[in-house]
Amino acid sequence: MTNILLRSWNWCRRFRHRCGYGVHSPSDFFLVTSVVYECWPFYAYKPLHHLRRVVAFLPHYREKVDRFLFRLVNHLQPSLLIEVGTGSGISTRYMSEACTSMQVYTLADKREDAVERILSSKENITYLTEGTIDTLERLKKEGIRPDLVHIGNTPYYREAVEALLPLADTGTCFIIGTPYADASKKSWWKELVADERTGVTFDLYDVGLVFFDKRRAKEHRIINFL
Repeated sequence: MTNILLRSWNWCRRFRHRCGYGVHSPSDFFLVTSVVYECWPFYAYKPLHHLRRVVAFLPHYREKVDRFLFRLVNHLQPSLLIEVGTGSGISTRYMSEACTSMQVYTLADKREDAVERILSSKENITYLTEGTIDTLERLKKEGIRPDLVHIGNTPYYREAVEALLPLADTGTCFIIGTPYADASKKSWWKELVADERTGVTFDLYDVGLVFFDKRRAKEHRIINFL
């Protein structure tokens, strides 16, 4: 009940930030109206919906958010994703289904049999559970350079972002999961938005998006996606 009331309150606070109102950049307006708010069903939604039940007991986003992640990857068409904090693995599957040529490295501190079952059928997904930050540093030393980063279900969000920020370039996007999970993460999210190393940012409440195109003026966009 508390979560419903909190979402309702935040929906009211974000009422004027819906449907691209006030967004004047053509590319940002397209992202908001044709990716965030796209309502057409995609081919993968139905089978992925049924797959959710297999890992429902593990940390996961709302289905609405996972479908957005599918559309975002479909829009960006990245070649390599690093996900820090696999959680249930269902978000991993949504994103991988949106771009089957994308190589995915998903990092967790603990191997889950249910997660391995839903990820092992996809050859482009590598599920790594040797320790999140150590594995991340190993991938960096091996020259792995992501153009999409998902900071998912992990307590090491600060360390992961600091480790990956030097690899970001004009075409990179960071997805920050649950930026309002607690007071500490909320404060850190605000710092990341203001950080001079980041560019245009989007706040969808359940997730935040960070882009790094320094040719553009630094802006922060709040989107009502509750």
